[in-house]
Amino acid sequence: MNLSSLSASSSSLARFGWDEGWEAEFSPYAAQGLLPGRVIRVDRGQCDVVTSEGVVRADTAFVTPHDPMRVVCTGDWAAVDPVGGEPRYVREYLPRRTAFVRSTSSKRSEGQVLAANVDHVVVAVSLAVELEYARIERFLALAWESGAQPLVVLTKADLVPDPVTLGHLVRDVEGTAPGVQVLAVSAETGEGVDVLAATVAGGTTVLLGQSGAGKSTLTNALLGEEAMTVQAAREVDGKGRHTTTTRNLFALPGGGVLIDTPGLRGVGLWDAGRGVGQVFSEIEELAADCRFHDCAHVAEPGCAVLAALDSGELPERRLESYRKLLRENQYIVAKTDARARAEMRREWKRRGAEGRAAMEAKRGRAR
Repeated sequence: MNLSSLSASSSSLARFGWDEGWEAEFSPYAAQGLLPGRVIRVDRGQCDVVTSEGVVRADTAFVTPHDPMRVVCTGDWAAVDPVGGEPRYVREYLPRRTAFVRSTSSKRSEGQVLAANVDHVVVAVSLAVELEYARIERFLALAWESGAQPLVVLTKADLVPDPVTLGHLVRDVEGTAPGVQVLAVSAETGEGVDVLAATVAGGTTVLLGQSGAGKSTLTNALLGEEAMTVQAAREVDGKGRHTTTTRNLFALPGGGVLIDTPGLRGVGLWDAGRGVGQVFSEIEELAADCRFHDCAHVAEPGCAVLAALDSGELPERRLESYRKLLRENQYIVAKTDARARAEMRREWKRRGAEGRAAMEAKRGRAR
């Protein structure tokens, strides 16, 4: 592919987020004759990539390292084989601008990228069940850490017909999400959908939340069509049945791109210290006035955080949630660093063994 054909393909990919920056990044691959495209779905070692020629199916064998943080995922911009390759392969993907990462459920202290190159993270929270503020804070910590702008959407607002009660719920969530817009939305009645559509019209948005939060219904409302199958949540606990099983990327009719994701049972932190600080910015600001710079906010004299707790300015639940997320993040970072050190020691041993073997071989030749 030459540069002129690359520029020609830009207009067709622009609705999926392609811009001059991506074009400049891709130029070395264009010189190799590769085709640019955005990964819209990954499934069983293969992926669907939208290109100027349409959606193509490509194998990911060349971009499947052992490190799950480097595996190609939905939202990546990829370099794929041109027409004629059978099967086609993703040869490389461009460096990510942002990435939403959580820790995996494995015991190996690994991160998992859920979506790449996102500008907005929409945390969907159902009003059909009791709000879990700690879970919202956890999602937001990862959202801030990703480099994207978080947004909390309270779905199924039609189930709270009293506007006063709904307003109280919105303000309660706003209290746990400083610097984050909170919208009450009903895909059933259309309430708030236009505001949400306008908010995510620019850039790429990833939609996250638990099963039953109404993500697929919200996706259909934003797309204006039944693109996603919708299943009713269980009446007992409001949880869904995993309508979405893969992460799918769609171009929105009003502009922008949406990545819908499966319901998340667990959202483990992954090196999200900055994100935790952003979620609890009021505590971080208070901590700046503590007498000791390394104050743990437990029993130290002159602790501004404890003073705010005693006066009622800071809710105890917020402080406990802050402490819990900090402990969890410190634990995962420590485990990750320990693993890195262990890998480094193994590498040293391997190189040492190779050096000794080479020395022994040299001595043998000398004899």
